Amino acid sequence: MLDLRLCDARDGLATLGDDTIDMIFTDPPYPTISGGAGQAGDGSPSGMLAKNDGKIFEHNDIGIEQYASELYRVLKSPGHAYVMCNLLNLWQFHSVLTDVGFKVHNLLSWRKNTCTPNRWGMKNGEYIFLLRKGPARSLYNPSLKMIEDVNVVPYHSKTHPTEKPVDLIKQYVEASSQKGEVVLDPFMGTGSTGTACRAMERRFIGFELSPEYFGAACSRLNFLPGLSNGSLL
Repeated sequence: MLDLRLCDARDGLATLGDDTIDMIFTDPPYPTISGGAGQAGDGSPSGMLAKNDGKIFEHNDIGIEQYASELYRVLKSPGHAYVMCNLLNLWQFHSVLTDVGFKVHNLLSWRKNTCTPNRWGMKNGEYIFLLRKGPARSLYNPSLKMIEDVNVVPYHSKTHPTEKPVDLIKQYVEASSQKGEVVLDPFMGTGSTGTACRAMERRFIGFELSPEYFGAACSRLNFLPGLSNGSLL
């Protein structure tokens, strides 16, 4: 049920056939911004991100325009793709994803139980594009809400700096796929999407460029590298 590959997402996507993936969920790398570091004594909230170089981890130089068309190509029609994003990249993501053929069903939000300090409004949420390829198809779980409240992964439990909670991903997997279908995450990090898929009896394909995070995903999912080589399709 698992196919994990240590590779660049673009290389991994190139190995997949047209219309072979039932659903996509991914939190791709993208530039970030600081919390707007102020001057001492100006009332700025403590704990803000001070750096403004767009970097959280090493591998986030890839732009969405380098892989969006491949996401569209490999997804079945009708099919759903969930792509996470932040405010800084919202308009670019929308433009690129719709240019390659996706239609936007909804802009979803994940409301967190914690805040990232910021001078212009504490950040306690993230965006997720709900996209479709082909004709519109209803969600399998009609109770999915536009704004979902799910606790963040506790800091002491994180294996990745931007790790997403499995309970959040499960809701989207349930809404847009069925048991036995193939879910793809081309930027799988330490395997949260794979963990959700395994719990919900979906087949999973995941790509990860960092050897450190790939190793963590393999350990988390009890996967032996080289065991599967595209055999899910």
